[in-house]
Amino acid sequence: MKAIGVLTSGGDAPGMNACVRAVVKSGIAAGLKVFGIQDGYQGLIEGRMAELTYLDVNNIIQLGGTILGTARSKEFMTVEGRKKAIDSLNENHIEGLVLIGGDGTFAGGAALSKEMNIPVIGIPGTIDNDISGTEFTIGYDTCLNTVIDAVDKIRDTATSHHRVFFVEVMGRNSGYIALNAAIASGAESVLIPEQVTDIVALADSIKHQNKGVRSSIIIVAEGDDGGGALEIMQKISPLLPGYDLRHSVLGHIQRGGKPSATDRILATRMGAFAVDQLLKGRNNVVVGVVSDELITTPIGATSTSSADKSAEKLSLLGAMLTKG
Repeated sequence: MKAIGVLTSGGDAPGMNACVRAVVKSGIAAGLKVFGIQDGYQGLIEGRMAELTYLDVNNIIQLGGTILGTARSKEFMTVEGRKKAIDSLNENHIEGLVLIGGDGTFAGGAALSKEMNIPVIGIPGTIDNDISGTEFTIGYDTCLNTVIDAVDKIRDTATSHHRVFFVEVMGRNSGYIALNAAIASGAESVLIPEQVTDIVALADSIKHQNKGVRSSIIIVAEGDDGGGALEIMQKISPLLPGYDLRHSVLGHIQRGGKPSATDRILATRMGAFAVDQLLKGRNNVVVGVVSDELITTPIGATSTSSADKSAEKLSLLGAMLTKG
């Protein structure tokens, strides 16, 4: 193996740049040429890639987002689109790929590997922490700290004005961000996709917790079955007469910002490990960390179903909070 490629795909996550840096520097140290592919699979289809040097990845470890860019590509989902991607790889003599992203990224890589017989190594980069085979994904820790900081500030207003705030955080299929942010910020309740929301029980819980103070924080995952923060607030409003209800959607601020030390270290370790796995002839695996040890899991075993990785842990941790 003389040349490898690296791309970022799907939603951006803090720490992706640290991971790209690690792949490039580890690859060069091993005598490889490392090509950075712009804008994920779409850039691969269009042949937008360039060889990266040490200087190209200096001073990016602290940057959020991804210098390579990221995009979702419908064209890559077709056989014709992947044929163009294969042609681009062959033209640049790329013999291995490191894919930084989520489940969709890995599925695309597995299809490409099968059709081209090129080894691919996945690295989980997603703020949702919803990839099986790893305890943590790149970007999750930074996102969680961003959410906690925002909730702490919202609580100041909630307390001062005796308001009940419904704060919506990301997590369409996984409640990891919502649940752990609720625990760390001392929220009174949390609503997550893994559990069914009972609006009446939630209203009773808020009344019981407030004891006349009428100041509470309820964290709502965007994928909760009862709806987002605004919808939950509207449903519960008739059950809480006299309460001053507000909602806040944190949105994309959760994706941005400088990666935490934890994410920088995790991303660096995973990036270097991925290059090592390529050099050892591994293929179609995703890098993960369990009990602080780096491991690999077959790409097909990294489902994001709420019934897998998250369900048991969420159930146990959920006992610490009241869920309506």
